[in-house]
Amino acid sequence: MNVISLQNIEKSYGTRLLFKDVNITFTTEKRLGLVGINGTGKSTFLKILAGQMEADKGTIERNGKASIHYLAQTPDFDLESTLLEAVLDGDHPRLQMVKAFERISREYRQMQESGSDDAKLSRDYMNALEQMDQQDGWQVEQEARIILSKLGFPDVEQKVAMLSGGQKRRLALGQALLYPCDLLLLDEPTNHLDEDSIDWLESYLSARQGGLLISTHDRYFLDSVCNGILELSNRRMYQYDGNYEEFIALKADREAREAATEEKRRQFLKREIEWVRRGALARTTKQKARLDRYEKLKNMEKTRRPDQMDPIALKTRLGKTIFDIEHLEFYFDERPMIRDFTYHVVRHDRIGIVGPNGVGKSTFMNILDGTYEATSGTIGKGETVRIAHFKQELPDFDEDMRVLDYIREDHSYMVLGDGSTLSAGQILERFLFIPELHGVPIRKLSGGERRRLYLLKLLMSAPNVLLLDEPTNDLDIPTLEVLEDFLDSFSGVIVTVCHDRYFLDRVVDKLFVFTGDGHIEIVHGSYSDYKDALDKSSGKRPFYMANDSISANSKAVRAVEAGAADSDDSVDDQSDRLDTLGNDNVVVGDETDTFKEIPKKGLNKAEEAEYAKIMDELPKLEHLVKGLDVMISQVATDYEKMQSLMEEREETQAQIDALTERWMELEERL
Repeated sequence: MNVISLQNIEKSYGTRLLFKDVNITFTTEKRLGLVGINGTGKSTFLKILAGQMEADKGTIERNGKASIHYLAQTPDFDLESTLLEAVLDGDHPRLQMVKAFERISREYRQMQESGSDDAKLSRDYMNALEQMDQQDGWQVEQEARIILSKLGFPDVEQKVAMLSGGQKRRLALGQALLYPCDLLLLDEPTNHLDEDSIDWLESYLSARQGGLLISTHDRYFLDSVCNGILELSNRRMYQYDGNYEEFIALKADREAREAATEEKRRQFLKREIEWVRRGALARTTKQKARLDRYEKLKNMEKTRRPDQMDPIALKTRLGKTIFDIEHLEFYFDERPMIRDFTYHVVRHDRIGIVGPNGVGKSTFMNILDGTYEATSGTIGKGETVRIAHFKQELPDFDEDMRVLDYIREDHSYMVLGDGSTLSAGQILERFLFIPELHGVPIRKLSGGERRRLYLLKLLMSAPNVLLLDEPTNDLDIPTLEVLEDFLDSFSGVIVTVCHDRYFLDRVVDKLFVFTGDGHIEIVHGSYSDYKDALDKSSGKRPFYMANDSISANSKAVRAVEAGAADSDDSVDDQSDRLDTLGNDNVVVGDETDTFKEIPKKGLNKAEEAEYAKIMDELPKLEHLVKGLDVMISQVATDYEKMQSLMEEREETQAQIDALTERWMELEERL
């Protein structure tokens, strides 16, 4: 189904042309990745599709029956909402119904905890339960909880006001994933996600029904999820069929053809210039046509390749001693972030630091550069060590300072490994700042361009130790390729915190694996090799899951799912088990078939159907138990009625126990 069609779309930012002559139709079958240099208009293009920005020229045809949802880079939430309420926020009727149920449920629990009695609230709660049954709201609620859990939010009752900026961005991603739509627009969805969450998101989107357009720098992600690539280059939009790997080959073919065309154009102009200089008179129609052709070709826009630059090899000198780490420990509010870690950094070390969010990776980098002091242990630093620390948070820029002045503020040139030098302007061009941008004030740069500029200024100081904390966030693929080429020729030490799997495979040959309990495991080899080894190891937990994450998550989910109306421990146990099942096999379909399930692998067709039926029945039965508890509390003076309800509750609980036991049997065979 066609969702939106663009004809001859053009857009400028001030006097700067972003793109022109864009012609493309988006359908529910296309799963496209959007790539290009930062500042060329990728986010602007997404906003035009979402209807948040108008094109300067061209026509846009929208299917009135199709819906488009856009993941905004600056999400806006009600700070007093819980995470579950926030992720359910949207104009879709089923989302609104489930959100209303969650609010009523919270108010009802609060009423019971206070010991008060509100007959209207009790009726509203029962009506909300009935609506959830009639409209199959339990599936939506379950998926919302799964999405939040997979994005690192085990406590769904937490208030939005308690979240950091990066956490709000993850919450917005969860909201976008849950919303049923025909075309989902995602702008850098993997930023602020750890390895586990990225793996899950990759699987989720691969199974999702409907159209997809993703702007991301994660090349493995593009390779796995997309069946087409849109490249915004040189103010043109190019469309390629296939995943990212196929795109690379097709792009090379296109550029070879363009290079051949440019060479033919150059040779023709050379001949025509000679002809013109001989004084040809435009007396005849033939001569006039020839002159017109000459002028047309002369004025034709040349094919420019700003994303192909020569690598830069810095001149570095590094002594034998770099970092001698002995029995390092660091505690944050009595929580162990690093426990008894010893390692001696040597020349040419290329270390990748991986692990879930919040386990101390950035803290370790700050200890290395001297920002934090260790709780115990020592770090000996060599006298020749010159550190450049690229942090996640951008520095405060002088918005009126021009790009070239910012780069040469501390250093006007860079000394290369062969003894030659490059000026600040030459370095800017190497890192994809075309000459037209050198005199532009920083305030006019995009977020990705600012990160590129910040990185480049650090490199201008000619460091011999690079500490890179999430260097790939908000950087475009061409910039990443330039950076990776630079790091290939860098003779110093590299320590990087990164969740970009391709970048890790390309740059590092050793891993510091943070497990979340203060332990750091040293692993030799690439990230992919290590991940593959873990996946093949039977019964071994993933390195990115902290030891206490399972129990903590279970407790949080149990507390939310059970609610105050449910005092039976066995019901809590079943809710806990339910919230941990099927996490990777729920996808959003179209509006006519939203929130449908995908059968899990490893079972025959009959067992898959049984598994799906259990997943459908368990939440209904558990909420029936809650409803019975409400009715039991309301008929406390009617012994016979209360006895009948209690018997019904026991029978329902027995069904839950039996279904849960069967689910566990099926789950063990997966």
